[in-house]
This record gives sequence, C-alpha cells and structure tokens, in this order.
Amino acid sequence: MEEYVIVDAYNVIGASEELARLRDANLEEVRNRLLDWLAEYQAYVGRRVVVVFDGQTSDSPEQALAVRGVEVRFTRDRESADEWIERAVRERLRQGNVRLYVVTSDELEQRIAFGWGALRVPAREFLQELARVREEISRRVENIPQNRTPVEERLEKNIAEIFEKWRRNSFSFIDRDRDPPV
Repeated sequence: MEEYVIVDAYNVIGASEELARLRDANLEEVRNRLLDWLAEYQAYVGRRVVVVFDGQTSDSPEQALAVRGVEVRFTRDRESADEWIERAVRERLRQGNVRLYVVTSDELEQRIAFGWGALRVPAREFLQELARVREEISRRVENIPQNRTPVEERLEKNIAEIFEKWRRNSFSFIDRDRDPPV
C-alpha cells in the first residue's frame, strides 16, 4: 500500500515558531527550509510527501514540480490549498490501495479529509514528528564509524596499483612487462 503525506505548507509554517519568525524576512528561505525537512522525512520514513502552497499570482495556473524528491504544488488562481487538498484526497482515495495523511491544523479541513478516509495530523504534531526524524538521522550519522579502513588497505597490492593507474589515466591493457589483469 502506497502512503502519501499531504502537507498544507503555510499551515505548517505558521505552526512552527522557527519558520513563522523567519517568514516575514525571507519567505523563500522558509519554504526551502520546510522542503529540506520534508525531503529528509520522506527519505527516512518512506512515505511520499506532497506539499501544497496557495497560488502566488492572479491568473496563475496550477503548478507542480519536484524539489529534492518532494512533490510541490502551487494551487491555481482563486483556489486555496484547502480546496486542492480536498480534491486530491478524493481523487487519490478513489484509486484505492493508498493511505493518505493530511497535515493541517484547520479543524474543518481535518474533518473533511477524515470524512473521505484520510488520516489527519495536526501541524504541531507533524512538526514534532519532523523534529524526531531529524534527531534520529543526526544520531545515526554520529554513530557511523569514522575510522574505517581505506579501500587501498583492503585490496591486494597488484589490484590497488591497477586502480591507481586508472585514476591517473596512465593504465594500458597492453603492458608487455606484466600479464594482463584478470
């Protein structure tokens, strides 16, 4: 069963103290930071993430793109993120064999998504999950052994020499003084 997490971007940004504080100074930086968090989350938990931003300009068509593996949606003109999410929940659940999580703190939106069969996740709860995942990733990275044996120490000497010649672009398969590599 495929799992999707549909995120109401500005709802999550507003629920995050860190992102909300930066929002007025640099909205683009806030979006990028949220996308970084979502990309890490998606890679770690294996759920596909769709993040929805309200359309940016009048007469703008709906836009879809992928940023660091996360599906990013900008709604069309006069369509709210809530309306896009409602439509997406209906369409994706009709396809079957899918589990949807809708991330929003908008109570009405939660009820509508739940009524269609999606699971609802309040924005603050999702932010806690993001923080937990980021902490787990950091802990795992810290536990990676730093004193690993270099490749050249694990190879037989003649193989290491061949690799070194390849690296320096000075290897020839026709070496009259030696047998060809096997």
